[in-house]
Amino acid sequence: QVQLVESGGGLVQPGGSLRLSCAASGNIFGFGTMGWYRQAPGRQRDMVATITSGGTTHYADSVKGRFTISRDNAKNTVTLQMNSLKPEDTTVYYCYALALKPTTDYWGQGTQVTVSS
Repeated sequence: QVQLVESGGGLVQPGGSLRLSCAASGNIFGFGTMGWYRQAPGRQRDMVATITSGGTTHYADSVKGRFTISRDNAKNTVTLQMNSLKPEDTTVYYCYALALKPTTDYWGQGTQVTVSS
């Protein structure tokens, strides 16, 4: 059974930093692309950042230069370092992982990020 366990959300002031981490487990064939998405109430879930197993990254325009995604393939973990946070970054963030063989999408339970003074 594949599980994604997230940690690191919380409350931070504008301009501050947070680090989100996600540990994936339960698939002996490993994981392909991993990443982070976010979703506000009543809105669609949007990509924030993704990273392939080879290390290729992709960022939403709104977070380029502020957020950095990384992963540890040996541990099946993905991390999102968020700097220069803005109030508009406030929402629930979801970890994503593509399990291999068969390829299946998995999501974490979501972690709240609140940027407010």
